[in-house]
Amino acid sequence: MDLSEFSGRLDDRLNHDAYADVDASANGLQVGPANGSVEHAAFAVDGAEPTVREAAATGADVLVVHHGFVWGGLDRVTGPEYDRIASCIDAGVALYVSHLPLDGHDGLGNAAGLASFLGCERCEPFGEYGGVTIGQRARPASPWSIEGLRDRLAELDTGGQPVRTLEFGPETIEDIAIVTGSGADWIREAADAGVDALVTGEGKQKAYHEARAAGLNVFLAGHYATETFGVQRLNELVDDWGIETTFVDHPTGL
Repeated sequence: MDLSEFSGRLDDRLNHDAYADVDASANGLQVGPANGSVEHAAFAVDGAEPTVREAAATGADVLVVHHGFVWGGLDRVTGPEYDRIASCIDAGVALYVSHLPLDGHDGLGNAAGLASFLGCERCEPFGEYGGVTIGQRARPASPWSIEGLRDRLAELDTGGQPVRTLEFGPETIEDIAIVTGSGADWIREAADAGVDALVTGEGKQKAYHEARAAGLNVFLAGHYATETFGVQRLNELVDDWGIETTFVDHPTGL
């Protein structure tokens, strides 16, 4: 498949245009030749020199990631920026990126994947950001206890780190807001929505006080761990296109 067709298909499926004005990430093809081709695609959470090397070692033509190289524009290519881009060019591996679109997509997204992992059957958009949504509000088929939900989240690839919990909400959890990655800024929206818990990746100091004041349970399961779902679902999608695929697992423990 032509690289341009590969990129275009993903752009359309992930609705990148809807996020173009709000996402600091340059979504879509960030590094790659206009006339490239794709026979083997690798998938990883982070675009970084180690994941590029691992993708190249599998023979991949393109690495599809959630976190790319370019954030808020690129003024010059020196230092670490040069090293990251050079790693792709030297290895002959293109880089394709989907950040916020892959968080909020209702079928392929990180939040949707995490909701499914938690046994949720009814989901709706959640997590307003600049006029788009980046998460899901989900209702599990069977209620979770705080301990049960924490244990289930601990099954994620957390790099050996524990799931942190702020236990300020009800003991029985029937309604969950999910914003993967760095989603602690949505505590107030979750509380206003009347959910029992917010599940996210990492927190900030103020999250403790906000969760306590709101009477909300907050689960911090790791930025990396909560954001493996989107790229894994893209892996499955591209595999159905008849392209060889590889998932590159490079947990950070954060």
